[in-house]
Amino acid sequence: MKEVALQAGQFAEWLADTDIGLFELHTPHGSLRLGREGGEIVELPLLDAADAVAPTVVRAPSVGVFLRSHPLADAPLARIGEQVPAGQTVGLLQIGPLLLPVTTAEAGEIAAMCVAHGLPVGYGMPLVELHPL
Repeated sequence: MKEVALQAGQFAEWLADTDIGLFELHTPHGSLRLGREGGEIVELPLLDAADAVAPTVVRAPSVGVFLRSHPLADAPLARIGEQVPAGQTVGLLQIGPLLLPVTTAEAGEIAAMCVAHGLPVGYGMPLVELHPL
């Protein structure tokens, strides 16, 4: 545990220079979970397997091409590890010239992006996994 605690500061410095939203490390000596809160990197509580809740899946509302960011912007609309409120846009579905927002039904933490940017998707296809808060 001491070994992981000593390295937490080093991991936080490294994480600050990336666009990674959540970092989790498990070793035989202990575990560490770091994430972003505002502009700072903070240590987050570890999730206990007994407390784990099945993720909510945000599904494609139509056929189209899934976009993780707006075509005129470089930044993704949502990042893994980011906490989002209910109704937050986490992606876009491009249907010809139309951009349809893909939104969350409930508040949560982005656990996974199921589809890469720019890939075609079908109706009901899983796009984003969300851990409820």
